[in-house]
Amino acid sequence: MTNTVPVVVSADNFIPVNTQTWVNGRHNVRCVKVIKETWDVRTFCFMSEQPVMYFFKPGQFVTLELEIDAKQVMRSYTISSSPSVPYSFSITVKRAPGGKVSNWLHDNMQEGDELAVHGPVGVFNCIDYPASKVLLLSGGVGITPMMSMARWFFDTNADVDMAFAHSARTPGDIIFQRELDHMASRIGNFSLHLICEKIDNGQAWHGYRGYLDQAKLEMIAPDFMEREVFCCGPGPYMAAMKQLLESNGFDMSRYHEESFGETPVGIAEDAKDQADSAQEEALAVDQSEMIRVDFANTGKSIQIMPGETLHAAASKLDLNIPKACGMGICGTCKVMVKEGEATMDHNGGITDEDVAAGYVLSCCSVPQGDVVIDF
Repeated sequence: MTNTVPVVVSADNFIPVNTQTWVNGRHNVRCVKVIKETWDVRTFCFMSEQPVMYFFKPGQFVTLELEIDAKQVMRSYTISSSPSVPYSFSITVKRAPGGKVSNWLHDNMQEGDELAVHGPVGVFNCIDYPASKVLLLSGGVGITPMMSMARWFFDTNADVDMAFAHSARTPGDIIFQRELDHMASRIGNFSLHLICEKIDNGQAWHGYRGYLDQAKLEMIAPDFMEREVFCCGPGPYMAAMKQLLESNGFDMSRYHEESFGETPVGIAEDAKDQADSAQEEALAVDQSEMIRVDFANTGKSIQIMPGETLHAAASKLDLNIPKACGMGICGTCKVMVKEGEATMDHNGGITDEDVAAGYVLSCCSVPQGDVVIDF
């Protein structure tokens, strides 16, 4: 008979895990799962090597930093997961004809692949606009921020009356249908309404057909005038929804829509062209009016015209400050102003904490005098 020594389990047996909290910035992540949602839509799930609590506001987005054909490419995607499942986050991407990044992700991104992401950022979210009743409107892959919001309300047992109306091309194009049906079957404050533009041969469909119009809106949410409205989808879809609500005299301060899309092809070339054009114009400006921009890390400096952005100054020197949206939304082009002052006109791509620390978004920041930039 063998004598055994009992193992005493205590805190000393465990290696402590220092869990970090996600903050806006550049982060290295690894793809841990790829999910096929529909024939042309996939969800990509990401985690960090060390545990990170991915807290964000449902509706916000991240910017992916990728290398495609030996060139750096930045592209922003809404987070489709919910911060109620905090140790990972997901984006859901639709393959698009001619879509450089979306097609690359579908064809190349696999479990185990590593990449950098910037974020999270975005003023479009359900946390900053609390309401007891909401109307979630989505078209196509615009369902992603709506899904993040719905998952958050569902997982946290929020006392929020949700009317969820999603428009798709055909029944086969409805993203997250099983999960939406599950939520609708589990709680009484979630009403689901699916609308299909057309029905292909052999498809069974008993829901709404056509497009979301006045009659359907009144059936879906008779009290829509009393709800906070969140909308995301293709440009024409969002324009139609705005027109529909405005025609009813809806208080548009309670209407919120996602405001970024894929970065136009050639954005870097456009920035360089604009910088070259500004340089030509600068020849006609009195030199005493010119502003000096120093980039501390590279030792380079340049004179720019009043009103030009920091990003334009960098472009003239062939300095590549990463940029995805060019509108102060994505937060990718964040730099620190070490000396001097720059006026920033952003659209939610930077936090108050970063601003207080001296950071600006170079794409929408104009120096008010000579400045030194930490880049």
